[in-house]
Amino acid sequence: QVQLVESGGGLVQAGGSLRLSCAASGRIISIKYMEWYRQPPGRQRELVAAITSDGDTNYADSVKGRFTISRDFIKNMMYLQMNNLKPEDTAVYYCNAEIASEVLAGSPYWVDYWGQGTQVTVSS
Repeated sequence: QVQLVESGGGLVQAGGSLRLSCAASGRIISIKYMEWYRQPPGRQRELVAAITSDGDTNYADSVKGRFTISRDFIKNMMYLQMNNLKPEDTAVYYCNAEIASEVLAGSPYWVDYWGQGTQVTVSS
């Protein structure tokens, strides 16, 4: 079984920084992409940042210039460095990844996985 586990959330004042981590474990043959989502209180889950197997990145407009996504391909880890945090960044942050644990008919069988989430609270 594959698991995604987030860590690094917490309470920080506006203008501060946090670094989130996502660890993928279990039987992993390949990871196609990894993403960070967040769900603010009372709102829908939204994509924050994504990184492909080639290292290409993509960010929501609201976090560009403040957040940086990165991956450790050897350790199957993903990170989100969050700087200059704002109260509107308050949310539960989730790790998402498309992972292949087996090969079927000669091709990787991709499955979408989610972590349990980590709370980030930014006080004004």
